[in-house]
Amino acid sequence: MTWAEFSAMQPLLEQACWDTLYMVGWSTLIAVVGGLPLGILLVLTDRGGLLQNIVANKVIGQVVNIARSMPFIILMVALMTFTRWVTGTTIGREAAIVPLAIGAIPFFARLVEMSVREVDSGLVEAVQSMGGSTWKIVRSVLVPEALPSLISGTTTTVVALIGYSAMAGTVGAGGLGDIAIRYGYQRFDTGLMWITVAILAVVISLLQFGGDFAARSLHRRTGRGGPLLLFRPLRGVLPGTVATDAVRKS
Repeated sequence: MTWAEFSAMQPLLEQACWDTLYMVGWSTLIAVVGGLPLGILLVLTDRGGLLQNIVANKVIGQVVNIARSMPFIILMVALMTFTRWVTGTTIGREAAIVPLAIGAIPFFARLVEMSVREVDSGLVEAVQSMGGSTWKIVRSVLVPEALPSLISGTTTTVVALIGYSAMAGTVGAGGLGDIAIRYGYQRFDTGLMWITVAILAVVISLLQFGGDFAARSLHRRTGRGGPLLLFRPLRGVLPGTVATDAVRKS
């Protein structure tokens, strides 16, 4: 590909980049909103959890497993009727958000589950001993303590969604995947295909670096024990501390 040909394709590539970021951004937001409570619920309803319910846990876990096991390209085709009902079309970036988000919710939910399980059970017991409700434990212990890991999980989800969005381009969803298929593969423009690959690699690298930096910064700022270090049984919880007051205000 010559420089003149690249210049002619530059507006198309720029629009494709924005389309990809648009699809991934909205899909990530929906995945976090849907996957975060789902992952926490998997922990709370598990054996020994605050809301122990083995039947509900097994049902939710099985649904998540089935959704995660389905290849995205098949999920996208299977959801076409639902996508048309939600967006009015099955083509374009808005239509692609539906299968992207639905495919990412169970993926992110499992990452949330793993992150929350890493929280020290002693913190939960300390808040319980002070009369903290389940909602207070989730809001003030589980989520804050797992936040660095949750950020890493969100970064992993974003990277996966970028790959999914490239596959969505095969059915006219737009974005960089659509450019690679229509121009790079179908028109045998190998140079343009490698340019889209390079752009995707750069975007993923920047997002991964930003996510890792945010997770490390939060981990250093909160300390090894997290923002609720005062809850640790070995340190004790003294009356008048910020941690104690936060629980009492609930």
